[in-house]
Amino acid sequence: METLEAQRAALEASELSSVELVSSALARAESEGRSLGAVVGLRAEAALAEAEQSDERRRAGETRSPLEGTPVLLKDNMVMKGEPTTCASRILEPFVSPYDGSAAQCLQAAGAIILGRANMDEFAMGATTENSIFGPARNPWDPERTCGGSSGGSAASVAAGLTGFALGSDTGGSIRQPASFCGVVGMKPTYGRVSRWGLVAFASSLDQIGPFTHTAREAAWVLEAISGHDPRDSTSLPEAAPALESSLTGDVAGLRIGLPREYFVDDGAEPGVIDAVRRGVAELEAAGAQVVEVTLPHTPYVVSTYYLVATAEASSNLARYDGARFGRRADEVRDLDDMYRRSRSEGFGAEVKRRILLGTYVLSAGYFDAYYRKAQQVRTLVRGDFEAAFEACDVIAGPTYPEVAFPIGAKNDDPVSLYLGDIYTVSANLAGLPGISLPCGQLGGLPVGMQLLGKALDEATLLRVADAFQRRTDHHEQRPQGDGSAHAGNKA
Repeated sequence: METLEAQRAALEASELSSVELVSSALARAESEGRSLGAVVGLRAEAALAEAEQSDERRRAGETRSPLEGTPVLLKDNMVMKGEPTTCASRILEPFVSPYDGSAAQCLQAAGAIILGRANMDEFAMGATTENSIFGPARNPWDPERTCGGSSGGSAASVAAGLTGFALGSDTGGSIRQPASFCGVVGMKPTYGRVSRWGLVAFASSLDQIGPFTHTAREAAWVLEAISGHDPRDSTSLPEAAPALESSLTGDVAGLRIGLPREYFVDDGAEPGVIDAVRRGVAELEAAGAQVVEVTLPHTPYVVSTYYLVATAEASSNLARYDGARFGRRADEVRDLDDMYRRSRSEGFGAEVKRRILLGTYVLSAGYFDAYYRKAQQVRTLVRGDFEAAFEACDVIAGPTYPEVAFPIGAKNDDPVSLYLGDIYTVSANLAGLPGISLPCGQLGGLPVGMQLLGKALDEATLLRVADAFQRRTDHHEQRPQGDGSAHAGNKA
């Protein structure tokens, strides 16, 4: 009963209760979830009480949504009242939230049952979930390999069947990249589509909450539940929650799929990844879509631009963790300056410190114009690239990441190579556009992700294309066996 759709069907047919479903999920999260390093905190008593309330609603015919009674995990940077939120950082180990964030409120309003918290890179800064005080989360396809990051615990939980869906956050690919590594669907909505109220900020102009699921249809259910205008978030768009499921017709005839020439160059992704994506595009073409070539000429500059903007905003956002108001405070300090220095030195990990230092540098008086202001100008050019490309196509397709999941620890000494791996994902965050990763094949027994990018607020078309692809293929039905090999029958 590992998919959200199967759980929903079983609940509606009274084949099992929400209490039974949640009890089973809690047991697996406690055993397999902890073993994988994917789960870092559970709220068992509260979850079971909420499951009982869901069963009562169902018996009374008061089902709230397709998510009614189903279990979910939240990335450990989304707050819930009375629950710890650590962002996988020592500096927030003692913090317990005094309020519910929008993500938790929306899920509970939809009848979903929040099991607890999923592992992540510290403050969402990383691509492997190795930058975590809890240790790395492991890939269910091969526990010696990374599940990606920064939302790696959420992706691994869905891939392993611990929950039918989970939430993550995406600042530069932190939903889509782990979805690619773990062989699940991961969606980053349009910036402002989902409220960031209660999401601990990394880079405020880039962060966005989104779902992990097995199918596009399930992603539509979750996105409908968590979307909508929130006056508590000044960047929340004044748009009602979209009706997405009705767009999943299976028909893509006449839709134009754009292939950016910059995403398919010889020195880009590994050849096996490109081949799998091309086969995925061919399936859409066989379904009646038209494939056209487009160009995104500023692609060579997007990684540099992203890491200037994101680190500058991180430096500003993380200045609040000073030991004075909440979170970790160093012991036996000499004075205020010593408290600031030691609390932050002891509380932050190496990657977070690296990004704070870089962001502080680019915001400094002598370098602001040369770096941060210039990066914002390039960001405008990147947005213009997409506007021009979407005049020729409806959806853009390409790889999600240049390679498949690599061994844990393989890139610890080369952070720049991890940054460069974000080449296909950061553009959507810089431009505020929606993107989705879905499994499109395998390479060496490990999943390959195909990314689809869409126009602002056009998640419906992205999900329509993704759903049509999944109706023609079975890549989303493949499951890890625990030894790094896939079930038989995977289509090339």
